[in-house]
Amino acid sequence: MPRKFLIFGVMAFGMFMALIDIQIVAASLNEVQAGLSAGPDEISWVQTGYLMAELVMIPLAAFLAQALSTRWLYALSAGLFTLTSALCGMAWDIHSMTAFRVIQGFVGGAMVPTVFATGFALFTGPQRALIPAILGMVSVLAPTLGPTVGGWLTEAVGWRSIFYINIVPGIVVTVLSILLVRVDRPNLAMLKKIDYVHLAAMAMFLGGLEYVLEEGPRHEWLGDPTIATAAWLSLVGFALFLERSLRSSGPIVKLSPFRHSSFVFACVFSLVIGFGLYASTYLMPVFLGRVRGYNSLQIGTTVFVTGIAQIFGTVVAARLSQRVDARWTISVGLLLFAASLWLFSAMTPQWGFATLFWPQALRGFATMLCIVPSVNMALNGFAMAELRYASGLFNLMRNLGGAIGIAVVNTWLTDETRVHVAHFGESLGEAGRNAPDVVAQLAARIGQFTSDSAHALLMARSELGQLVSRAATTLAFDDVFRLMAWMFIAALLLVPLCRMPAQAAPASVEAHRLPS
Repeated sequence: MPRKFLIFGVMAFGMFMALIDIQIVAASLNEVQAGLSAGPDEISWVQTGYLMAELVMIPLAAFLAQALSTRWLYALSAGLFTLTSALCGMAWDIHSMTAFRVIQGFVGGAMVPTVFATGFALFTGPQRALIPAILGMVSVLAPTLGPTVGGWLTEAVGWRSIFYINIVPGIVVTVLSILLVRVDRPNLAMLKKIDYVHLAAMAMFLGGLEYVLEEGPRHEWLGDPTIATAAWLSLVGFALFLERSLRSSGPIVKLSPFRHSSFVFACVFSLVIGFGLYASTYLMPVFLGRVRGYNSLQIGTTVFVTGIAQIFGTVVAARLSQRVDARWTISVGLLLFAASLWLFSAMTPQWGFATLFWPQALRGFATMLCIVPSVNMALNGFAMAELRYASGLFNLMRNLGGAIGIAVVNTWLTDETRVHVAHFGESLGEAGRNAPDVVAQLAARIGQFTSDSAHALLMARSELGQLVSRAATTLAFDDVFRLMAWMFIAALLLVPLCRMPAQAAPASVEAHRLPS
């Protein structure tokens, strides 16, 4: 096997490990919460902490790859990710788990943009055309399979196994990275010129933004003093980040890729795709757990369909990327994604695996038709030095879209549920003259099993309340999916404005050429 394919394979697998860990706890949060004796508000930080730290590392990785070399940055990232995975599995309370997850997200985040930049630098011609398809599949398949893998492991072995499973493959990736990944040379002098103000501003901006997005839906957004403070600090951090990016002699992140209009549009599409991908991946386990009462294994089995469809979508997208204008491919992808979300908007409380099969399959297939052309649009045309920064910024947009998406759909879901509960209350109170009769009939049926008529009446009212709650929640999910569908249709209107970049000259690797 040519050496460069082996290098790319090792790095792509490491990226898969880092991305699957974002959502691997999604279907197992109840078990982790019980195991660590955590509160409902505390357990969300198992995911939030990881995402916050990863967001900071993704744009920073380009600078570190130049300073340390791709080889040592990737090896350190994989090695520390493996170590913190083991520590997460050994966590003794929610505070230690949160701390280890923050470190895990930060060190693992370097693997994601590094693989994109290295893949585009190593390959040219028809081989390079496959890179967006492969990495696009990994980017979306890993978060999609996360709840499935996590659910299976939790049911079969226990929740700690979802972290321990990283240890052996993590060690293998670390060792192979040291032995094989030699694509550039380090420039250690850059470490002496780090703009720490720029770094701090970026961390304050991205970390504060993620905190606001995660905690806002639960605490009335800016009505909460802590969230308002975090939002203000994030805004100040953003202003300082821009100032240092443009005026610093040694910026941590260079914004020069935004000079290219094709890159700007690709980032917009990445933001929208990240919104749809992460939000829908988040919503399905919530619906299945909250409305259908599924356990983690049942949730994992149900959402597995999307991952299988993504594999088929990758094959089609890879072929189209070499034969069809990317604007046509992404147009079809956005349209099919919108159609899949519209199908979800007809859900009822009885929907399960069979009825969710085709909407999920269509969404998985459409995702790859969106991802592959957007990656090509973003990264073609850059030399290696700028390619690293373009990769970091492009991947940052996808993750930001996911963070914004989860926060926004949580807010929509809460608001729409309240609206529908209020509508049901009005109907039952004014036009629902048969409601007392329904309660009486339920009480009579329950009375067949108990002699306490008052208790039977109470249980009947409780049962009716649960039915109303399930119906209102389901209608809220339908509304959220419908709103997301309109967002993808709006993104479709931007496609005619795009101008595809010319096929890039091979991005030169800054050291010796690898044997093919």
